[in-house]
Order: sequence, then C-alpha cells, then structure tokens
Amino acid sequence: MLREFTESDWIDLHLYASQEIVCQFQPWGPNTESDSKDFVYQVIQDAAKEPRTRFALAIVYNESMIGTGELNIRDETNKVGEVAYVVHPDFWGKGIATEVATLLIDFGFKQLNLHRIFATCDPRNIGSSKVLEKVGMTKEGRIREDLLIRDGWRDSLLYSVLEHEWEI
Repeated sequence: MLREFTESDWIDLHLYASQEIVCQFQPWGPNTESDSKDFVYQVIQDAAKEPRTRFALAIVYNESMIGTGELNIRDETNKVGEVAYVVHPDFWGKGIATEVATLLIDFGFKQLNLHRIFATCDPRNIGSSKVLEKVGMTKEGRIREDLLIRDGWRDSLLYSVLEHEWEI
C-alpha cells in the first residue's frame, strides 16, 4: 500500500535510509536523523503545493512503513514523469519494489495523464534493473557520468515506458 507521509514517519524511514547498503548507489545518505526528518518535512511540504508535481509516498507492508515510492512530474508540457523507489533491505526480494513501481506508473498514466514515464538506476544495481524490466520498461541506454556519488561519477541506465505501451 502507498500512503502520504506523516511527520512521525521519519523514524521508520531512518531505519533504512541510515544504512550504507541502501544508499550505496545514491547521491544521498547514509542519513543522519536530521537528514531523515528533513526529507519527511520536505515531502509533506511538496505534497501541499499546487499544482503538485512530486508524489513521494510511504510504502506500507504488513502495517509497517518500509520504504518510499516516488513519482515526479519532470515536464508538464510534454507529460513526462519519473519513478523511483527505496525499500528497507529486510524486504528486498519480495516483489515490493516491482509492485510499487507498477502502482506509480499506473497512477502516472491513469490519474496524471502522463505520456512517458522514465526511471534511472546505477548499472551495478542489478535488483533495480530487474524491477524496471519486470514492470515493462524499455532500456533506452546508458547516461554517462551523470551523477556524482561518494565513490565518484556514476553512470545511469535509462528505462522508460510510454502510455500506449502500458497494460495492467
């Protein structure tokens, strides 16, 4: 299930966002408590903006908040969105990220009337690549050295799905 964040969610978010393994391919983290609180505060602020372009939602599994799923409108004119997800490592390999990505893409096409939704991931992040392929995204290519992370410049694999390709 996906739901809006509440202020107290920073505690559960911090349980995974403070782990090195979770953010090893990201430009953020490992989070301090302050980082986790700031993230949740910003997400709540962004949810109140009109028009809303950021949909960062808490992933709830067995009544516990275990991750974040996010859909961002990147280009309103051309109807382009981007999906992302982060799941607590205790729940990796259970199909949760796949289900979250599916829900976000479906929301983007059916509720936000997007035309194209994309995602990027580190080429070393095999699990995320598999998720993006499972949900029906097409690998478009590799963006070279587009993100600076702790161990240097990172390439990104680019995936996308178009509205007319989406069937659920």
